[in-house]
Amino acid sequence: MSNQIKSFINSLFINESYSKSIHIQSLWSGYGSIDKWSSINGDSIIVKHIKLPTRIDHPNGWNSDVGHKRKIQSYKVEQEWYLKYVHLLNENCRIPKLLGETEIDGEMILVLEDLDRSGYPIRLTNISELQIHSCVRWLANLHGQFISHKATGLWDFGSYWYLMTRQEEFEKMEDSQLKASAKLIDFKLNDCKFQTILHGDAKVANFCFSKDEAKVAAVDFQYVGKGCGMKDLIYFMSSCLDGSECEKKESEILEVYFKEINNYLSSSDAILLEREWRLMYKYAWADFNRFLKGWSPGHWKINDYVEGITVAVLDELKEWN
Repeated sequence: MSNQIKSFINSLFINESYSKSIHIQSLWSGYGSIDKWSSINGDSIIVKHIKLPTRIDHPNGWNSDVGHKRKIQSYKVEQEWYLKYVHLLNENCRIPKLLGETEIDGEMILVLEDLDRSGYPIRLTNISELQIHSCVRWLANLHGQFISHKATGLWDFGSYWYLMTRQEEFEKMEDSQLKASAKLIDFKLNDCKFQTILHGDAKVANFCFSKDEAKVAAVDFQYVGKGCGMKDLIYFMSSCLDGSECEKKESEILEVYFKEINNYLSSSDAILLEREWRLMYKYAWADFNRFLKGWSPGHWKINDYVEGITVAVLDELKEWN
């Protein structure tokens, strides 16, 4: 297999010969690897190799056939994204260019631009206010470009914690008002007038930063699909801010987000979208809380801020009913 992959990669480039140089990381639960390949001329590319594991080994014990099928589908969705959607993005939504793709004996190969060489070499867990704003604007630009798009070939509803694809985790939840209201919360998010294409896994680890902090690019599009943009926004916040920081920065982040996305809308639609999605902000948090309480009920992201928002949503739903 390694020789077949090397032959394919080198068939993409004239007068270049690439070899694997650095193992970057293994894919979640043993589904392959991401590696850097370098040429004798000093160029480099990224190769994402997806293969079925001989043994499913999820770090939290979620090793079912349902999870396996979801994971395989996620890589097919990512391939579709790169083949049919990436060309629609503008310069404000930087992602790695697809240089080639193939399947060899049922294993998928994506050959991608090396963002390190293209000016995005920084990976962070703790990020500055400027970097937070850069990521928020990136998300707003993604969402703005795909308002009301059909998202054909992607997930019907984006984000890796979407309720209908996480029934095992849902069943594991303790009985509670949140569990009883989960379908209604999901319905309200999916029933928004304004829908877009979500990144689906917009954690800070999936953003690559320039050295001057002013520019950002994103990677990892396995859970890209239709949805309310607030799902991406709150998930990004959860990945780099604790509860007290989320509370402190909430208004500021929302202002940055809506100022950017409104560039893609008429003045009347901008007003309507912002009104609708500001209401959905708290529903997105409650939806994510639902997932966490089934998947990892002791998770650090279940904090006072998230719990307080969830209580407010549940109280609102009582009145709605």
